[in-house]
Amino acid sequence: METVESKDFVSIRVSTLRGDLKINFDAYIQIAGKQILYCRKGDSFEGSRLKRLKEKKLKKMYIRSDDEKLYRDYMSNNIEMAYDQNTDRPIESRAEIIQGVQQAAAEDVMDNPESEAFYNVAKEGSGRFVDFIKKEQKALCSILKLPNEDNSISHHGVTVASLAVGLAEKLNLDDTVPMNLLILGALIHDIEHQHHPVPFQKTLQEMTTDEAALYEMHPYNGADRVKSFPFYDKTVINIILQHEEFIDGSGFPKGLREAELDPLAILVSTANSYDRLVSFYGKAPKDALKMLLIEKMGLHPLNHLQLLQTVLKDNGIV
Repeated sequence: METVESKDFVSIRVSTLRGDLKINFDAYIQIAGKQILYCRKGDSFEGSRLKRLKEKKLKKMYIRSDDEKLYRDYMSNNIEMAYDQNTDRPIESRAEIIQGVQQAAAEDVMDNPESEAFYNVAKEGSGRFVDFIKKEQKALCSILKLPNEDNSISHHGVTVASLAVGLAEKLNLDDTVPMNLLILGALIHDIEHQHHPVPFQKTLQEMTTDEAALYEMHPYNGADRVKSFPFYDKTVINIILQHEEFIDGSGFPKGLREAELDPLAILVSTANSYDRLVSFYGKAPKDALKMLLIEKMGLHPLNHLQLLQTVLKDNGIV
């Protein structure tokens, strides 16, 4: 295995390395300050290679600085192929690539909330993502079936965003609300976890008093982190701030009731509650849905939960 000193390398996001397109650069992982060759030029990241990276919970790999343009070309070609409705590539492969693109965009914004460039890239990509889900048969199904194997906050954000699109369509909102902002807000709703991590795989009851207090403030602190930047849209800030609120006033951080909440934040709250149960608490989709419909009745609009059930059934999840 080739080992190289860690100099003249740049980092790339693992979430961008998807699909069967062969890479045109060498990709390395960093161990003890040295770069270890992991995937050689001419290979791809489909199958076991990507699975092992997820199991290791690696978010970044490295390429030589001289190969940065080759990586950008690889990214561009992969994305355009995935969005091409006339390609012969299977929808499952295309959805995996597009899910990774959205995940990487969310990570860029959450890691660099002050960057207007990253924000605008994510915002533009959110609009394209909406079109993909709405126009491509089995797109939503394929994305929802991608498991969050490494308990990733950014993967969770993509799943919540995808479910929010499905709910908005069922509510006939997709032509009347800014769907790109709904998606962007959903993608980065947990931005504060990137800066002040808490053990979000635990329930509030399992957390210590200090952990629970920090968790309950993450929506407020996340919104506070970005609100001073003028390029953040109000809808996106509202979603970050209100995604843990419930319509009966029992949520946090402010205990707002339905009439006081942004309608798009209510959508994201519903999708978020469901995917937290699945991605972080290990519930089967049908059990998570049952909990929301029975044990947590009154926290979310009943029609949202009924339509969430329809979305999940239509896509073969339950």
